[in-house]
Amino acid sequence: MRRVVSVYLPHWSTDRLRRATAKSPPEGRSITAPDGPLVTAIPDHGRRIVAAVDAAARALGVTPGMTVTKARMLAPDLAVIDAQPDADMDGLRRLALWAGQRYSPIVAPDAPDGLWLDITGCASLFGSETALLKDLHRRIAAFGVTAHIAAADTAGCAHAVARHVRDGRPVVIEPGQHRRAMELLPIPALRLEAEIVEGLRKLGFERVEQLLGAARAPLAKRFGRSLHRRLDQAIGQVAEPIEPIFPEQMPRARRGFMEPIATPEAFAQVIGDLVADIVEQLARAGRGGRRLDCYFHRVDGQAQVIRIGTATPSRDAEHLAKLLCAKIETVEPGLGIEAMTLLVSLMEAAAPRQGESLEHLGRRGPDLAALVDTLANRFGPGNLHRMAPCPSGMPERSATGAPALGEARGAGWDDDLPRPARLLARPEPIEVIALLPDDAPRMFIWRGRRYRVTQGDGPERLHGEWWRDGGIEGRQPLSVRDYYQVETLSGGRYWLFRAGDGESAATGPMRWFIHGAFA
Repeated sequence: MRRVVSVYLPHWSTDRLRRATAKSPPEGRSITAPDGPLVTAIPDHGRRIVAAVDAAARALGVTPGMTVTKARMLAPDLAVIDAQPDADMDGLRRLALWAGQRYSPIVAPDAPDGLWLDITGCASLFGSETALLKDLHRRIAAFGVTAHIAAADTAGCAHAVARHVRDGRPVVIEPGQHRRAMELLPIPALRLEAEIVEGLRKLGFERVEQLLGAARAPLAKRFGRSLHRRLDQAIGQVAEPIEPIFPEQMPRARRGFMEPIATPEAFAQVIGDLVADIVEQLARAGRGGRRLDCYFHRVDGQAQVIRIGTATPSRDAEHLAKLLCAKIETVEPGLGIEAMTLLVSLMEAAAPRQGESLEHLGRRGPDLAALVDTLANRFGPGNLHRMAPCPSGMPERSATGAPALGEARGAGWDDDLPRPARLLARPEPIEVIALLPDDAPRMFIWRGRRYRVTQGDGPERLHGEWWRDGGIEGRQPLSVRDYYQVETLSGGRYWLFRAGDGESAATGPMRWFIHGAFA
């Protein structure tokens, strides 16, 4: 099911000005955005009209369309700056491109003060739809920009809720509830012209639910087709496409079709042609693709996208086409696909390789990058990584996940100090019979089961990291751990430790824990 997010930036012009002047004031101008109420103005027949207001000015009663003279009567300390509509639009495009890199490949500006995001299938990357919206809201707020965010099944519903439901937090309209959500909203939520809104109000229409139950023919005759087109878009009866914005400098290729296509075989054929065009562009630029987005433009105006990523910069046409074709099954063609666009949304420098154009020679030797790409695109890039050492005195912090083909950091494993192939997520307490201070355990009980030890090796003493908060029991870090490798009667080999040196209570509580198991 399609899910659309509308981001409403009620004070975009003034927020952008404050952010821009805080970073670098315009050259040759002494104007900077003040801390008090701020508005932008445009000339209008010899007078100046308020174009945009910030929250402080709006709270004093200043609204867009008001003359600057009247606005100053309401707010004597009002700061007025000339409006910059071109700069506002450029900033909105940059914000859309940023959102497209992080949240969804289908993002577009909603001029003059908003964004569209089609997040269909993207929520799982953040855990949930709510988590995605919270992250988006938090990051936009960190830019110093006020935002109201809503998600719904239709673009019209999301747009209406973002602008007319002020909850202070992102609003999620559950799937299938968009019609019910629209019923309670006022008529202006339908994005109608002011004349139509005023005309409907004179007829007694205040909420959308009244329009849903009214006869259409008389209203259409009086107000035209736009009234019911907006209504049908909001309740999902008419599709409302989102035309995604692309970075101008990114390589892209497009194919339009005289007749719509809808079969996987046709998609695969077109993908091969698009990839060939893209690879040629990448070769000329001396770069390789790290992330590719393939857009499927349906005849109903909607767009679907499949995204692939590579572990290393690639311009191997056969490999890239294979990765894209593996995701064709996720595309719902509907009544057919009338065009396809392939875009390299992330690329890096890649030196030319000898013989890379001699495709007839085929591959020679194992291709680890191709395997990593296949697995990462099948199971998700966050589920594929390698373990890499990192400096730490405690075993649970001495390893971290790293990109599968990432460069080594310089640190290495200590072969003289073997570690278990598997560590527990958190050391678990055990009951132990052992002679203090240095003998290995003779027997231990873990998870209600008794283990008799046949031989043990140790201790290996590790000192705790006193600068860190917390410990095994969530209190202060333990200052000493004595680790033992033990083998049980059943053949299992485990890694146990005692919190303390076995003599001084100041070094730890003398409790025992199991930390891992050897293969």
